[in-house]
Amino acid sequence: QVQLAESGGGTVQVGGSLRLSCAASGRLLSDLTAGWFRQAPGMEREFVAAINWSGDRLYYADSVKGRFTISRDTAKNTVYLQMNSLKPEDTGVYYCNVADATTAQAMFERGTWGQGTQVTVSS
Repeated sequence: QVQLAESGGGTVQVGGSLRLSCAASGRLLSDLTAGWFRQAPGMEREFVAAINWSGDRLYYADSVKGRFTISRDTAKNTVYLQMNSLKPEDTGVYYCNVADATTAQAMFERGTWGQGTQVTVSS
């Protein structure tokens, strides 16, 4: 069973940057899709970005395209989310997810979740 541990959240001003990390333990993430979802207060959890483990397929929500970059380090069994040009609407709890899946919906329904890390963008 895989366990996920996110880190890197915090409070940043509008236009700032943060880098989130998700370290996996318990099994290698080979052949799994890894991704990030977020949940703002009072809102449903939404897809942010995903990457297949070979790294040749990247997926982004329209709201973060051009600002966020997902990547992975296979040697460290870790996935990252580099977030630039942050906006107040990026505020929320960011969750790492890994799944044997190829769609965001399948990841949401079948994936393994981390505990989440808070990102707050202040204006």
